[in-house]
Amino acid sequence: MRRALAALLVLFTLVACSSEPQRGGRRELPGPVPAGVSYREARGAAAPRFELSLVDGTVVSTEDLWRERPVVLVFFSSWCGQCGRAQREFTELAARYRDVVAFLGVAGRDSEADLKRYLDEHEVNYPVGKDDEQQSAGRRFALREPPLVAVVAKGGALVKGWPGGTTAATVDAELVKLVART
Repeated sequence: MRRALAALLVLFTLVACSSEPQRGGRRELPGPVPAGVSYREARGAAAPRFELSLVDGTVVSTEDLWRERPVVLVFFSSWCGQCGRAQREFTELAARYRDVVAFLGVAGRDSEADLKRYLDEHEVNYPVGKDDEQQSAGRRFALREPPLVAVVAKGGALVKGWPGGTTAATVDAELVKLVART
């Protein structure tokens, strides 16, 4: 009886661990915009739209994301040292703006294993997908080499982009201009 119970416990543990959702997948997508949040209008050129398959296979459209809220696009690669150094601050910023602003990571030129390791190591808490072989999403934003960060207002106006990356504090300053809380 004890052996059967122990075997069931081991089986349950294996199933529970293997069914744990992967970082960067659909569970990281924003929920409804919280009550009391509104957005200021922003002017600018229309941001390039693209679809991206998240690490769990869920397909997201940037147009759908910025229909309801501003979006921060974080283009990175696991092998980019500057990306890794800035990631903790972006993870913290994404947590602070949870459901108010959508963050979307776009990984380029990464293997599945390297990307998973990066997401786990840096505890990335927002959805992430791999750019295709042609780097289509990155090309739309004139990305030559990661990092690149872009802020898109609700509705799709490109507010600001930083080829070569920037700090989370700089992105936060742009978001403060876009988000109104009552």
